[in-house]
Amino acid sequence: MPRPIKATINVAHLKHNLAFVRSRVGNASIFAVVKANAYGHGVERAARAFSAADGLALLEIDAAVEMRAAGYAKRIVLLEGVFDVADLHTAAAHDLALVVHSAEQLRMLDAAPPAARYDVLLKVNSGMNRLGFTPHAAGIALAQLKNHRVVCNLTLMTHFASADGAHGVAWQTQEFERVAHGHGLARTLANSAALLRYPDTHADWVRPGIMLYGCSPFADLTAAQLGLKPAMTLASELIAVRTLAAGERLGYSGTYVAPAAVRVGIVACGYADGYPRHAPTGTPILVGGRRTCTLGLVAMDMLAVDLSSMPEAHVGTPVTLWGEGLSADEVAASSGTVSYELLCAVAARVPIVEV
Repeated sequence: MPRPIKATINVAHLKHNLAFVRSRVGNASIFAVVKANAYGHGVERAARAFSAADGLALLEIDAAVEMRAAGYAKRIVLLEGVFDVADLHTAAAHDLALVVHSAEQLRMLDAAPPAARYDVLLKVNSGMNRLGFTPHAAGIALAQLKNHRVVCNLTLMTHFASADGAHGVAWQTQEFERVAHGHGLARTLANSAALLRYPDTHADWVRPGIMLYGCSPFADLTAAQLGLKPAMTLASELIAVRTLAAGERLGYSGTYVAPAAVRVGIVACGYADGYPRHAPTGTPILVGGRRTCTLGLVAMDMLAVDLSSMPEAHVGTPVTLWGEGLSADEVAASSGTVSYELLCAVAARVPIVEV
């Protein structure tokens, strides 16, 4: 009998979240972001669920090629562009759109096959200061791309650093518009947070990511408050139950000391399954559908939970690590991280069930 842990992907919830995006963006087209294996949900599964989107956005060229082989015919954008000239051949053969964010990538286009034609997104560094051309350099790059022999379509792009925070997006939008003004080109600016909070950034294409999977891009608003539904539920069972006497220690390093007699459950899930190792005592968890918390250090293959108020819990009682009834956002916040990391970290050894 296999270990009881599994991740369930609710396809209806993926579709619901995309429909929610559609209801918010008016006439803007949607790139569904499916990078990192669709945030751990499976890129082909997500692409099927997001069939009503207008395109996909990801980083991995192999995954993009697989989507073409699976029959996906809409626009697919490589969010970091290509890394060598050989990738240009692949991109041309499979009609993949390229983000161009550096002078090196511009030079790669000069070496592209003569017959190749590329759908290009020029990335403007409006303040994130990771990838992209500064507004001045972007103007020069734009002039080159508008006249480049292999460029058949051109879109302007930027990425917001603080759409979910106090700094907002106005300062970056102004920088971006300095480049975009007067060119009449399609634009893409909004990630999940901007899509929800700043409708004036929707422009021609939006790029929702985390919200498609049922998590919130905001620290002060839950996914449920926004109207999103969790697509992934990570679940397991109790595999042992024991009682600690007052003063007894639990697990590695004995970091948890029982203040009194306490009933403890052991769950078949650990950091090798993708649960955050740094989740502290008190991280929320559901046992038999009821809320309790973790105790002590998370181990490679198991973790402990407090069953003090659950005399009915027994070996085989179901446990929800996150998902239906317990948002990954809350577990992540308790663990000092973000839900993106939890979803992406689910290990290959965890079976995935689609419902």
